[in-house]
Amino acid sequence: MQYEYAEEFAERIKEKTDGAITVEPYEYDGGLGSESDQVELLQNGGVQMAVMSPGFTGGMVKEGQMFALQFLFPDSVEKTQEILTNSEALNEDLRKRYEEFNISPLAFWTEGAMQWTSSTPIEEPGDFENFKMRTQDSPLILESYKAYGADPTPMSWSELYIALDNGTVQGQENPIFFIGDASFHEVQDYMTLSNHNNYVAMTTVNTDWYEGLGQDEQQLIDETVEEMQSWVFEEQKRENDEFLEQIKNDTKHSTEIIELTEEQRQAFKDLAVPVRDFYREEVSTVNGKILDKLVKEIEEAQE
Repeated sequence: MQYEYAEEFAERIKEKTDGAITVEPYEYDGGLGSESDQVELLQNGGVQMAVMSPGFTGGMVKEGQMFALQFLFPDSVEKTQEILTNSEALNEDLRKRYEEFNISPLAFWTEGAMQWTSSTPIEEPGDFENFKMRTQDSPLILESYKAYGADPTPMSWSELYIALDNGTVQGQENPIFFIGDASFHEVQDYMTLSNHNNYVAMTTVNTDWYEGLGQDEQQLIDETVEEMQSWVFEEQKRENDEFLEQIKNDTKHSTEIIELTEEQRQAFKDLAVPVRDFYREEVSTVNGKILDKLVKEIEEAQE
């Protein structure tokens, strides 16, 4: 979805300037190096803009890791998108942290809610007991699954399908469109609609380059990024809805869909919330102040 975002952004800039300004998108296919290489390119101006997960920068801007905290955002993806768009904690405070490293996030947005797929049903925390869960190699994600009693197992994306098929790991997490596109449902018996997190992306620019632009050019970029917030929300909704229907209607591979009640989600959340203390103590370099402000904004948005 990030590349589709870049293509749409490029087309809008081209149309608005009658082709006078062009944007050349590059896919994350290894052509620009690893994730860390791409972050470095953005920092030093090798590329001027990038759409990426905050997790790419988690080793540099520790606060960017907070998006890995589970049950932080609302169950509603629409409400989450509103918070990401309007949050002062993210769009001002977190942006300032990134700008210390010559990166300016212009927008945060969701690619959809994260769901669990598994070889056995997941309906309560006890179902994770001794369960081998594939995860990214993130301290917060590892800590979250340990809190549920699971055995979190970091593994690369390229190895995952085979590992699920042969039982090396028993489950994984991703938005529905990732699950469907990668055909993980073919080798998993269950998909739990947990909405335990959102896959967050951010639109970023090289700070020095951006600040060196004229006012009209900055305004063009800012306005287009703002327009893209509604576009990308509808796009992720369409893709996730379509893949959910495909998974439900796949006659060759039967995947049982489990929908958690609010009480069931709360049982997981009760175990996930204390992981925020781990973040404050072990991860954040500003004592969790940005997280605490974001939590307050989320609570106020749901009142």
